[in-house]
Amino acid sequence: MAKNERLQVNALPKGYRLPEYLIEKPISEGGFSVVYLATHLPTRSRVVIKEFFPVRYAKRIETGRVETITEEASRSYGMGIKRFFNEGSALVKINHPNVVHVTHLFRANNTVYMVMTFEVGRDMRWYIKRKNGGLSEKFLRTVFPEVLSGMSELHKNHILHLDIKPANILLRTGGHPLLIDFGAVKHMKGAANLEVKGHTLTQGFAPIEQHNHGNIGPWSDIYGIGATMYSCITGKPPPSAPERVKKDKLEVVIRSFEKKKYSASLLEAIIMATKMDMTERPQSIEEFMELLDAEPAGKSKIMTFLNRPVLGTGRKS
Repeated sequence: MAKNERLQVNALPKGYRLPEYLIEKPISEGGFSVVYLATHLPTRSRVVIKEFFPVRYAKRIETGRVETITEEASRSYGMGIKRFFNEGSALVKINHPNVVHVTHLFRANNTVYMVMTFEVGRDMRWYIKRKNGGLSEKFLRTVFPEVLSGMSELHKNHILHLDIKPANILLRTGGHPLLIDFGAVKHMKGAANLEVKGHTLTQGFAPIEQHNHGNIGPWSDIYGIGATMYSCITGKPPPSAPERVKKDKLEVVIRSFEKKKYSASLLEAIIMATKMDMTERPQSIEEFMELLDAEPAGKSKIMTFLNRPVLGTGRKS
């Protein structure tokens, strides 16, 4: 079944009424969710709604209710709903100008819905495709400090994104980035690291520990940031982590761009962020920022940005 056909089968139809919301159209579908553009009826404002819908376990019936495919799938489905709700509850507490704002969650149709503010812009894929890579160092050093500031706020609240890639960075008017689509988000609950049992990953942007169900942490998101920066330069994602285990020439490819228009400090930061061994990567956003902004002398401009107090976004909830 084609992707668009599957989306039409699994998604709620245009005009469907949820409590206080009217579905305008489905936008996308992942392994564990369907995303919609919708209207908040009391305020007539547009929002984005993510519905927990694991295609492996669930099906849609005519009323719109979500049911499990088999009796055996019920336990996995129930655990998934609990995780989705808990992780969404953690995101509701985040209020940062570079992280999409989750306004609230609600239950309906035997599943859970996450409501987010609607933002206008184009994702980073569009810019990479338009330029066929080759995005300037000025672009990277303008956009990524804000992305990293948002990531730092998530990590301070013990939240991992785990699906950092160009498609999940929206560039709004003025070039201000916004982290979106928390389909793979995990709450660390204060733990030093987590072992991932079930998750979403994107080839080329997911580190080896996500493929191998290993220990994940801030270093896992840093890999995604490095892989995204690599795509901005080359126009394509890095080889997948399992491919790199067999044959790894990524560092050679990155260093080859030093002869073009990128500084050694920028390229070295990307190399360190995309190390296969997670212990060799920067272990925190702050470590990565210092590496990215390495200068012979003077105070780090990017670290100055990161250390600014977080202000309210001014977005409607």
